[in-house]
Amino acid sequence: MNNFVTPTEPADTQTIPSEAQLLERARGLIPMLMEKAESVEQNRMVSRETIAAFVEAGFFKILQPSQYGGWEMNPAVFYKVLMELGRGCGSSAWNMMILGIHQWEYGSLPEQACLDAWGEDNAVITASSYPPFGKVEEVEGGFNISGTWKTSSGCDHGQWAFLGGLRRDASGQVIDRMSMLVPSSAWVIEDDWHTFGLAGTGSKSLVIKHAFVPHHRAHSLIQYTYSERPANYLYPFNQIFFGAVSALIVGVAQGGIDEYVRQMSVRTNTTDGGGAALSPYVKDRLGNAVVRVRSARARLLQMLAESSEYVERRELVPVSDRVHYMLDIARVGRDCEEAVMLLFKATSARGIYLSNPLQRILRDVIAASNHITQNADDTAGMLGAYLLGQSLPPMLFGLEPVSLND
Repeated sequence: MNNFVTPTEPADTQTIPSEAQLLERARGLIPMLMEKAESVEQNRMVSRETIAAFVEAGFFKILQPSQYGGWEMNPAVFYKVLMELGRGCGSSAWNMMILGIHQWEYGSLPEQACLDAWGEDNAVITASSYPPFGKVEEVEGGFNISGTWKTSSGCDHGQWAFLGGLRRDASGQVIDRMSMLVPSSAWVIEDDWHTFGLAGTGSKSLVIKHAFVPHHRAHSLIQYTYSERPANYLYPFNQIFFGAVSALIVGVAQGGIDEYVRQMSVRTNTTDGGGAALSPYVKDRLGNAVVRVRSARARLLQMLAESSEYVERRELVPVSDRVHYMLDIARVGRDCEEAVMLLFKATSARGIYLSNPLQRILRDVIAASNHITQNADDTAGMLGAYLLGQSLPPMLFGLEPVSLND
């Protein structure tokens, strides 16, 4: 059971902004993010000035436990902020998503792990690379780890990182998937991030020759059990993290809609000089793109609202709901990719110029939709199998297979 410090004084609620105020701050940053988007892509990382603007706006406090200086807000607030930031720059918003979701993950850790990272400065930033790329050896008191962890988004800004690894028994059999908290002194950044989309996320590799991770700085990504931690941290890890990726994608797709409206409102046809906005095809594509993005957004927030009903009663979200929610999340990428592609195809030759923001938005949406959290094919098959009475595979919703009759 995790132990949590009880604040000696209640938080001053007057200093905590409302959801509406946070969304207003996010919208206020959109022009700056749009202006910097091209340079972010060229530099292959988000500027420290942009990260500082996110810090100043308070976005890193949204999910941070209150006992460590955060606001401990519902994840829906964080999702909605990402949906606004994504309209300005996909790479910058992706960094906010990845670096900001870790504040929620700390809520699942023992007090000592939080103090290790936040004991002197509760505003330090944490990066991550969850795929189990490296070698993990369990030893007395913790784990020895080594190897290369790829795609660590925003690692240039991180003082710590959550790294994924497989926990094995004495026979070498995998028994759990772990997230292990490691300080930046343990790794060297390998600059290998050269991609056609989300190029500005700076998702480079972290190389570790050897590091020791004590047990208190490691937790399971798979086990979902009740504890006395605050209700806001009783959601399943995969659901909250995967959903944050989808929220970011919704924002980028909405940015594509915004850009399409800007361009088509003033564009003229090359045939007769008439306004492009009068074309039924231009209008039809816009309407169909909008309904895809709005539907994805609504589905994502509804998933979270239903889950919140459980955790606010201090109950775990049941597997029978979680398996549906994972497809709600995973389908967002495909819906938003289709929406932006609909719009892009209407831009004809003008759309392929690198000076046209819509082509970058399309590339970012395609890249984001390739993230493992957006694997709608396997997730749909998994839901179908579950509803037909077949077992869910292990290491997804628990350490053991789960079926509808369990």
